[in-house]
Amino acid sequence: MGNGATRTLQRVAAAMGEIGAAPAQFEAARDVPRGGVLLALPALLATGLLRFTNQIYSLPQGYYGIDSIFLLLALMALARIPSMEQLRYVAPGEWGNLLGLDRIPEVRTLRAKLEILCRKAGRAARWQAALAREWIAGMPGADMVFYADGHVRVYHGDLTPLPRHYVTRERLCLRATTDYWVNAMDGQPFFYVNKEVDPGLIATLRQDLAPLLEKYAPVSPEMQARMDANPRQHRFTLVFDREGYSPELFAEMQAKRIAVLTYHKYPGEDWPMEEFREMTVPLVSGERVPMQLAERGTQLSQGLWVRQVRKLSESGKQTAILSTDFVADPMRLAASMFARWSQENFFRYMRQHYGLDRLVEYGTEPIPDTVRVVNPAWRQLDAQVRRLNGQRQRDRATFGARSLAAELSDVEVVRYQQSQATLQERIEHLGQQIEQLKEQRKQTPHHLTLAQLPEEERFQRLLPERKHFLDTIRMIGYRAETSMASVLRETMARSEDTRALLRQIYNTEADLFPDAESKTLTVSLHHLTQAAHDQALCHLCDELNATEATFPGTDLRLIYKIGSC
Repeated sequence: MGNGATRTLQRVAAAMGEIGAAPAQFEAARDVPRGGVLLALPALLATGLLRFTNQIYSLPQGYYGIDSIFLLLALMALARIPSMEQLRYVAPGEWGNLLGLDRIPEVRTLRAKLEILCRKAGRAARWQAALAREWIAGMPGADMVFYADGHVRVYHGDLTPLPRHYVTRERLCLRATTDYWVNAMDGQPFFYVNKEVDPGLIATLRQDLAPLLEKYAPVSPEMQARMDANPRQHRFTLVFDREGYSPELFAEMQAKRIAVLTYHKYPGEDWPMEEFREMTVPLVSGERVPMQLAERGTQLSQGLWVRQVRKLSESGKQTAILSTDFVADPMRLAASMFARWSQENFFRYMRQHYGLDRLVEYGTEPIPDTVRVVNPAWRQLDAQVRRLNGQRQRDRATFGARSLAAELSDVEVVRYQQSQATLQERIEHLGQQIEQLKEQRKQTPHHLTLAQLPEEERFQRLLPERKHFLDTIRMIGYRAETSMASVLRETMARSEDTRALLRQIYNTEADLFPDAESKTLTVSLHHLTQAAHDQALCHLCDELNATEATFPGTDLRLIYKIGSC
């Protein structure tokens, strides 16, 4: 039955189908490794970890029920156990104490459970949609702002030759798939869509993200009244980077009462310094910073009028942003645009701590032959044009930087002239090559259907369901961690240390004391490394105790404490 298994009768009964899932039954335990991760349980439950599971998922009768599996996966994510294989190296009985069981399932058992949960395609998307609706409905304030960006997930396997994408962090074109995420202003995720064939941000905004947000984002009575009273009042705002710059898209979104906010791709000349005024801009963190801002109305190429706001930096650089939001003041537009770093930080943190790019399912499935993809021949010609253009620009810079020093000898003058002539000849030759390649690129179809690709270039999509399911677990874990970090931030001098402190708490040993008479489960954490950290943890425990959360499947109210509390 495995190391640490003590409930033999229940296990035999579950194997024979006599009982369903084993109930959570806690016993007193001391020095449970990583017991501090139980502090995240109220936040996980409030975030919605178990809210829709019984409506969407089910498991056959067995010792490990659906609540235990979901709780285990969420606690693994917070405890930074990156994969199920890593469970082989943790004490199963100790982790069983955290779930009210004698031990956690073996890796093969957990894999089997996960295979059942992810057997039906589309269930993870339904679960994520239900959570997204709830999270969006709970957004504070009447004006909703959403951030959209793509995350390129590199694929190092050899199951299928995925198309190549440019990976900014690697500065290379690598085989990958793209996930397009929608996040809040503070970086908290709502949902994402996977694109095995990346159509680009503009097409994804038009075809996927904006329609989904229209379904998920409710229109409150207050907002409806504002929209009825003001034809320029938008329903919500979409923020994205220059990749999504498209005047046609801006006009389409405006017709749907969706405001857009992005950087100006073609800002033109700098504005006079006299137009800029110092304004105090409230950031998402609550900090208020002075910015030099100026605003004009701008007509785009197809005739659409938008607002253009520019920020002047201390170095004199002007950053131009465009928006179809005609209600918010310039300070709010600037704060919303420059809060995009929160989404970038989210991607970086999720890659580093939650294994966002980890491959969790091995297998592929066919893609419809009618799907349009970039022609590999066109991509190769385009890469050659870019490479030669870069070489020509470097040669031009070298040609312009060279100059004759004073009082050179005749031999040195001749050598200089020959060198410049050779360089000029190479620049002209590169120009001829570039024009020839551009003509070939023009004659080559940019896109083909999958059926038209050469046999060696055809590919399949990686199985998405398990990845989507586990990414939703990670999203819940991240949101729960964020809510706990906001509580710690109230008492910590350095707010940027809150997540590091939470990681320390999750890996701290704890003692468990169940009390059937008073119906409580006390989680007593060991002391942390510093007294200041203990004080912050005491404050967190007080806030968690105020929620009066109960452990799922029991009537035990959770009580958190630390020795000095």
